[in-house]
Amino acid sequence: MLKTLRRWRPPWSPWPPWLACVCAGVLLITWSNSAAAQEPKEHSELDGTVVAPFRAALGARTTQARTFLVRLAYPDAGRAHAVRWTLTLSGPGPQGAVLRHWSGTEQVGAGGQSVALPWDGRADADARARRVPVPDGLYELRLLAVAVADAGTPQEAQVEQQWHIQVQRGAGAPPRVPAFQAGLQQLPSLDGQLAYRIVYANLHSQTRHSDGGAALDACHGAQEPQTAPFGPIDAYKYAQQHGLDALLTSEHNHMYDGSDGTNAAAIPAEATALYQTGLAEAAAYTAAHPGFLALYGMEWGVINKGGHLNIFNSDQLLGWERNALGELLADVETPKSDYAGLYALMRERGWIGQFNHPAYAGQFVVDGQPLGYTPDGDAAMVLCEVMNTSAFSTNDEETETRRSNYEAACNRALAAGYHVAFSSNQDNHCANWGAAYGNRTAVLVASPAAGTPVSRDGFLEALRARRVFATMDKHAQLLFTANGKLMGERFDNHGPLHLAISFSNSAGRQAAAVAIFHGVPGSNGSVTQVSDQAELTLTPAPGPHFYYARLTQDDGNIVWSAPVWVNQLP
Repeated sequence: MLKTLRRWRPPWSPWPPWLACVCAGVLLITWSNSAAAQEPKEHSELDGTVVAPFRAALGARTTQARTFLVRLAYPDAGRAHAVRWTLTLSGPGPQGAVLRHWSGTEQVGAGGQSVALPWDGRADADARARRVPVPDGLYELRLLAVAVADAGTPQEAQVEQQWHIQVQRGAGAPPRVPAFQAGLQQLPSLDGQLAYRIVYANLHSQTRHSDGGAALDACHGAQEPQTAPFGPIDAYKYAQQHGLDALLTSEHNHMYDGSDGTNAAAIPAEATALYQTGLAEAAAYTAAHPGFLALYGMEWGVINKGGHLNIFNSDQLLGWERNALGELLADVETPKSDYAGLYALMRERGWIGQFNHPAYAGQFVVDGQPLGYTPDGDAAMVLCEVMNTSAFSTNDEETETRRSNYEAACNRALAAGYHVAFSSNQDNHCANWGAAYGNRTAVLVASPAAGTPVSRDGFLEALRARRVFATMDKHAQLLFTANGKLMGERFDNHGPLHLAISFSNSAGRQAAAVAIFHGVPGSNGSVTQVSDQAELTLTPAPGPHFYYARLTQDDGNIVWSAPVWVNQLP
């Protein structure tokens, strides 16, 4: 019997990277892969969120009491980590003071820990030991979780989340927001005619081409690459049957060798052929199913000392891994975690991308700066995920409660100078593509004629134009304009600037709160709320600015507009 053994080759060995000999029917292969062996597996990072009812139950109308749930997980090497966490409640409004504070330390592993925190609707005790009910308004919950550094975790891992709740004892008056259709018809370029179609998409998911595609009853996290039963065609069928207009299967670029590390025996032609198969399957499915857009791309990078980003339209597989013969397991070599180099390549080739579940610190580093700006990156990166559901959800009824908010990280990218719109996806690894929750990336695609199917080129053009809103509710429609310019646009302005939000929801949900935010691109400064109304007129200071809208529905689901970028002239 012929046996294959792999052995570690020390870095100081005088032998070449591989050496094979057949002796007594045994094939011995030595291969240098110590770095890959020590690399943490994907999806082993600290994760945390807070589940908070947006409104109190009817029985708690007077007290406004409710229970918050802090959920933590850290599947790093299967061992538990000490995780310190704090949860603060501040408000009402963006300038409100911290009113309540909870904290603790949990031993957290892959199975996770949940901490229930009953809240009685009151603030912490004041100087006179009184605990008074908080007034009506919108409040922010901020969770900060930090994995304590130890011998196995030399650097702290950190997660920050922000979610809102509403306190409302009386009837209250919701904000007045013009209807979506009315706002659309006021755009000067449309002359009162509907020229855009909203495509509700999920632009982040995996299948068996990498570490996704497991049946719901067998899905307990990421799969061993290329072992699950369901591939891209299955994903497109499922998504179409569940009402999505478009689905991107975004396979991990370093798993086309069938490994989460590096497969020394991998054959480059097989890896690149699988990527081409995915592209061909997406094109064929789209052609055979008018009205649905099947997309195929890659999720490039690693989480550890890196950051994941999707590339939507590359016709070649990018990578850095090599087999035992030193052969590249990709079409184009892109050094791991070299984001400046990747952005330059993407800009040169016309490829566009999305920052996936970005951390506020430690990811997408350029010249030592997290989410560091480059002109190439600005040209290539068009979206930033602002909210995702759990990557390993097995929920298929759109009721998943594990959700993550990345607005702070996306704001950091905007303040660095990136022109990105917000997106909201599901990162599905189980066979529930688009069904874990009702969140979508909504793309306004130009419609050349009524009934004409959306094309891949038209969809990509809309992404490049940043005509996008991110929504936690697939029934929502949102517009944000500046002097009649549509969200996503960049323009020079003289004099006053009129900002306006338009919103509708086909399921009847209403707006509970609205906010308009402002920042200065390239300043690396803060992003602040400047209005809680649906319309605002102001005269900006000379120079560059960006503005975006965030609308919270009466069920707590949030909708984010793409920014507008304004260069105010003197």
